[in-house]
Amino acid sequence: MAAARTARGLTSIPVLVLAGVVVVAATVAVLLLANRLSQESAAAQRRDDILQAARQESVNVTTLDHRSVDRDIGRVLSGATGNFKKEFAAGTKDLKSLVTTSQAVSVGEVLEAGIVTADSDSARVLVVVDSTVSNTATTGQVRHYRMQMDLTRSGRRWLTSDLVFVS
Repeated sequence: MAAARTARGLTSIPVLVLAGVVVVAATVAVLLLANRLSQESAAAQRRDDILQAARQESVNVTTLDHRSVDRDIGRVLSGATGNFKKEFAAGTKDLKSLVTTSQAVSVGEVLEAGIVTADSDSARVLVVVDSTVSNTATTGQVRHYRMQMDLTRSGRRWLTSDLVFVS
C-alpha cells in the first residue's frame, strides 16, 4: 500500500509541474498581449490628438472675422509655438488691419487631414481646407488651401511649430 501511495505521489509531481508551467506561460502571454494592446491604444490616441490639433489650427488660421479679429488671432497663437508663433505674431498688425479694413469674414472647413510622419514628440500633417470669404469686394468666395503643418508636443497638447501653404 505504501508503494501505491508513493507511485501515485510521483506521478502527480510532473502533472503539477506541467500545470504550473502552463499557468505561468498563459500569464506571460496575457501580460504581453495586454501590453501590446495598451501600446496600440496609446499610438491610436496620439494619432487622434495630432489630427485634432492640426484640424483645429488649420480652421483657426482660415477663420477670421473683422468683428472678432483679436479673439481669432488669439486662437491661432494659442495653438502655435516656435517659429510659426513668432512669424504669425509678427504679422498680426498687418493682418488685423487688412481684415478690419476690408470687413472680411472667412470661415474655414477641413476637408481632409492625414499624418505624414509622427513620433512621440513631433508630427507632420497635410491638411486640405476650404475657406468661404466675404468682404467689401466679394461675397461667399470659396478658397482652397493645402497646408503642411509641423506639430510639436508641449505637455499634453500638440502645437503647430511650422505651417506652409503648398500647391
